[in-house]
Amino acid sequence: MTGLAAARRVADAVLYEGYLLYPYRSTAAKNQLRWQFGMLSPEGAAAAGVGERSALAASVLMRPGGTPRVHVRFLQVQWRSVESLVGSRYVPVERLRVGDTEWVPWHEAVEREVVRTGSGPVTAPAGTDVEPLSDPDGRPVGRLVRTRWPVRAELTVTSSEVDGYRRLELGLRNTARWDPAESSRDLAARRALAGAHLLLTGAGFASLVDPPPDAAAAAAGCVNEGWWPVLVGDAVLVAPMVLPDQPEIAPESPGDLFDATEIDEILTLRVMTLTEEEKAAARGTDPRAAAIIDRCDTLPEEALARLHGARRDPDVPWWDPAADASVSPETDAVLVGDTPVRKGSRVLLRPGRRADAQDMFLAGQVAVVTAVVSDVDGATHVAVVLADDPAADLHDWYGRYWYFAPDELEPVP
Repeated sequence: MTGLAAARRVADAVLYEGYLLYPYRSTAAKNQLRWQFGMLSPEGAAAAGVGERSALAASVLMRPGGTPRVHVRFLQVQWRSVESLVGSRYVPVERLRVGDTEWVPWHEAVEREVVRTGSGPVTAPAGTDVEPLSDPDGRPVGRLVRTRWPVRAELTVTSSEVDGYRRLELGLRNTARWDPAESSRDLAARRALAGAHLLLTGAGFASLVDPPPDAAAAAAGCVNEGWWPVLVGDAVLVAPMVLPDQPEIAPESPGDLFDATEIDEILTLRVMTLTEEEKAAARGTDPRAAAIIDRCDTLPEEALARLHGARRDPDVPWWDPAADASVSPETDAVLVGDTPVRKGSRVLLRPGRRADAQDMFLAGQVAVVTAVVSDVDGATHVAVVLADDPAADLHDWYGRYWYFAPDELEPVP
């Protein structure tokens, strides 16, 4: 899989995050509020209480040379009405059962992508599509009419030199103005860009999450409003949610469930427990929901077994001093006031940061430091056992410690 293809997989998960949630029916309360991330509404919709911001902005650092390509990606909302064939006329209805699907009126979405190397318009045209519906015997019984409204936005791309890097300033603004006739969020969404995000390719980019030392000052000056840039391979994903650098789709996942924060196995098993009527309602809510239902119904046992769990080891096990020479809990020290505290130091416990009941019971007791450790966020923690605990040697033997921040300790001479 190429770098751009891998980046697109992550970007697609971002694009459809929250699009439609289990149990994938239009009647579910959680599906009454659509388009949860990256919503770029017409100007004035947010002030009217029927939309969100009309502009998004991000800064990205790149090394000199190369021409970045900006892929503007979003969903264009479309309204699907359901019509039943009565005699020779099509009549709008609230539901229409066709085979194992019960169709209902619903807002769907169409993927859009516009690629630019600089500033310019981003548009999606209006349109209408008609899909005939036939019963299992092939007789026409109705139709689906999908209607899209025009979407207009403006992409701005500017750059400046900062500490040997090029800082790209990227902005995307919905140029439509809110119409008071759009009296609900669903109506205003028809001229919005849903799930709006960017994919940047064609240049050497620097991380803003963990910038190189010579880019730290330039990265600190970057401003992001509603967007969060992260590295995905050699590309940059400017996402409407906070992600780490190099996010990945789990290789065991057989397909999107529109909830990347959920566990695939749990959702898949839940779909399998739906009744046939519930599945018919989900299929009629959205074609993408129908694909999820059908995929879960036909998922091979070995594919389901792969979802049960997997172990992935990082390149450098940060918890293993033998592999990462930058940490050594046995010898590392931390300053508490002017006093270095390390393994073997005696300290007085002054818990207060977390206000945990069990920690508060230890207030004023003397403890012996067993290690000075760091977590993945760079915070320092001091592992201790109580000095007068008869089982202290056992706790130390199997690694059962109390952990306190340095400012919760007082050195004992």
